Amino acid sequence: MGQKVSINGRDGNFDAYLAIPASAEGPGVVVIQEIFGINAVVRGVADWLAGLGYFALAPDLFWRLEPGVELTDRTDAEWQQALDLMHRFDPDTGVDDIQSTIDHLRVTAGVSGKVGAVGYCLGGLLAFLTAARTDSDATVAYYGVNIQTKLDEAATIRKPLMLHIAAEDGFVPKYAQDMILAGLKDNRMVTAHVYAGVDHAFARPGGKNYNEAAAGLANRRTAEFFQQHLG
Repeated sequence: MGQKVSINGRDGNFDAYLAIPASAEGPGVVVIQEIFGINAVVRGVADWLAGLGYFALAPDLFWRLEPGVELTDRTDAEWQQALDLMHRFDPDTGVDDIQSTIDHLRVTAGVSGKVGAVGYCLGGLLAFLTAARTDSDATVAYYGVNIQTKLDEAATIRKPLMLHIAAEDGFVPKYAQDMILAGLKDNRMVTAHVYAGVDHAFARPGGKNYNEAAAGLANRRTAEFFQQHLG
């Protein structure tokens, strides 16, 4: 069970969900939300990471638009609200807020050593930009949408980045996947895994596209990646 904290951002203060490891000591990980806000799924990711020994902090990146958004993927109305928020959201200010969240973690009592980040969907794109623009020590992106439009930033990725790509992603068509893989193949900091036969959000528990086998493999790879680069 986590707690709400306030983060001092460049443009103002915003809330975040903090999950603390049982040891009360360890590295940090920023958990970057999907389009549904800081909901039970995002908090569950933070709690999972805390169980692995990390301080996991999930910032409310929609705070400029509508603070405290908490939606599910189970009704058309919630989908429409989430998509509207995504379309109005500015990824550049989102990355600024992620850097502020990293900064907050680095000075949080008990956080020892490095701080990384992990993001999903919209958060997967933001995770890619986090790897390119912030001082995150290691970053993971699950099924990031529109990464192919930001490949010009790949040259600034100088810390480890792992991508989890759904081969049948309805939001990231094959041509976009090919562009991403080709655009990043020469960067030795980037590792990409493609999961055959699964769709977008295959790692979202309770979602219609959830695939236990693929999610389990991706999460094991994420855990090993963070252990190697943050531990």
